[in-house]
Amino acid sequence: MTKSDIINDVSSKTGLTKVETEAVFEGIIGTISTALKNGERVDIRGFGSFVVKERKAREARNPSTNEVINLNLRYIPYFKVSKLLKDSVNNSILRGF
Repeated sequence: MTKSDIINDVSSKTGLTKVETEAVFEGIIGTISTALKNGERVDIRGFGSFVVKERKAREARNPSTNEVINLNLRYIPYFKVSKLLKDSVNNSILRGF
């Protein structure tokens, strides 16, 4: 499912125009992105949590040249699925949707 598929689906379910739905969608994504950039956690009950995880600095090896590369400390956005969503998806797939 793509961004435009989500916008079309939400638009048809809510009665909002596609332009209005896209504005709301962009607002939600922007708010989540800003919170993560500020190191904040975003919890959406029943769906999951967006968090920023730290990846420690380490040495890695280029497999084709065997050269050692130093990877600096970095932060990555991470999504943790809620138990409710995980169970719901699992049950739906096991029952054949």
